[in-house]
Amino acid sequence: MWKLKQLVAGDEEREESFLEDESDGICSLSYTQRMYAFAACLLAGLVCMFLSIIVFVRPIKFAILFTFGNLLAVGSTAFVIGPAQQINMMFDSARIYATTVYLIHSKILTILAIICEICALLWYSLSYIPFARRMISELMIRLCDTEL
Repeated sequence: MWKLKQLVAGDEEREESFLEDESDGICSLSYTQRMYAFAACLLAGLVCMFLSIIVFVRPIKFAILFTFGNLLAVGSTAFVIGPAQQINMMFDSARIYATTVYLIHSKILTILAIICEICALLWYSLSYIPFARRMISELMIRLCDTEL
């Protein structure tokens, strides 16, 4: 608070010190520059994620754009509070659920989608072998007491 009073009082020598202390000597960006950088990174991340939906049929382009968009969007908050504090605050009790869902949930859905795709590919491939799907269906009935 004392530094803020010195800044308001017009002590220009203290103004430089106040800005240096605010950024902890790591970043020399002003508050306004940080807000512009935050907005630019967030917007660029959202644009990349939107473009990834457009190129969804091309898996490599989709993966690159979506991953880069996520990194930009999440990394944009580093301009506001700094990267070290952002990592500490990600695991704060108020944000731990959102962090867990963001970091793990998308991986679980991806793994489930891969498993479903492999099962569909196997089922499709079995359709070319005479009586293969019928044999697998009967095997599943005996093992799981269910039918595919």
